[in-house]
Amino acid sequence: MHAVKTSDVFELLRDGGPQTRAQLAESSGLARSTIAARIDVLLRLGLVAPYGDAVSTGGRPPSLLALNPSARVVVGVDLGATHARAVLADLAGTILAEARADLDIADGPDVVLGWVTTTVRSLLRGQQRKLADLAAIGIGLPGPVEHSSGRAINPPIMPGWDRYDVPAHVRRHVDVPVLIDNDVNIMALGEQHAHFPDVQDLVFIKVSTGIGAGIISGGALQRGAMGTAGDVGHVRLPGAEGVTCRCGNEGCLEAVAAAPALAATLRASGAEVTGSADIVALVRGGNLDAVQVVRQAGRDMGEVVAMVVNFINPSVVVIGGAMSGAGEHLIAGIRETVYQRSLPLATEHLRIVPSAAGEQAGVLGAAALAIAHVLSPAEIERASLAVTG
Repeated sequence: MHAVKTSDVFELLRDGGPQTRAQLAESSGLARSTIAARIDVLLRLGLVAPYGDAVSTGGRPPSLLALNPSARVVVGVDLGATHARAVLADLAGTILAEARADLDIADGPDVVLGWVTTTVRSLLRGQQRKLADLAAIGIGLPGPVEHSSGRAINPPIMPGWDRYDVPAHVRRHVDVPVLIDNDVNIMALGEQHAHFPDVQDLVFIKVSTGIGAGIISGGALQRGAMGTAGDVGHVRLPGAEGVTCRCGNEGCLEAVAAAPALAATLRASGAEVTGSADIVALVRGGNLDAVQVVRQAGRDMGEVVAMVVNFINPSVVVIGGAMSGAGEHLIAGIRETVYQRSLPLATEHLRIVPSAAGEQAGVLGAAALAIAHVLSPAEIERASLAVTG
């Protein structure tokens, strides 16, 4: 049997709600002295705190102990093509403060990450928290990311960012762990964390200038060998031969169903459309051409989503991104094809729903990414060694 670690006891409290030392010993089968020693370390770290009193069975009531969400804070940052959002959150993921700016990712790392580091300090000051209270920063980037290094790799809409060392840049100004992932992955994490905490198998489809998927399977985010898992926008779509995609191939889903392709189709019919917002406005206004174009885009997406459903077997597919504002017209098209093309068992309890987190999905997921790092067993043990010597 392995030696009982501080992180082992912490997980019992994190997953099981407030408990007494005796309850922890009974549920884990560990000696009370072992529990007491590990709890002492967690109390010194501030990660655990007293939580009222349990019911007494005679004598002084035993103290309940629970995770202390306010012990530290994290920052979650969502960087998009033309926007930046940041939130300050506690260790339970509760948002304490937030900031937003219209910022072009093409302005480059110095400008964009300069906003990030300035905003981190501003959010801390606004909540009267010290830099020492900050445990980690999570950042989502709108392009392919090598998660192990935190570097964007050949990002199509991010000139000047290719293989740029984002964590090192941020840490020169704010020296805490910096976790980087692509925007769709953090949106999947945010949606799960905020609205589907008990769902172990979820796929988040972002539909905007591009189309991508964040895949959570068995409770874990699936990045693949190089971080490109979920790149559904470049799956070849039957019947789309001859349509050139920005990736250089023909027939990609993105080339026929993402916002630029839909805008081009509507302009050809005489509508004044430039991007997602205009398309959504036309759909909401009842424009028949726009409704039909979006419904067909949903059917096209459904062809690829059906493959994902057959292969991954999620219980929930969440549709997000700028085009999700088109609402049921887009989702109805997706459902139509998915239920026709997927196996009956895979769709028996499948839910295909619009994003509930909306614009906050990214920052919520970036904060969740940071929290997962801070509360990971490896980090708990590292912190424990620091206070015990």
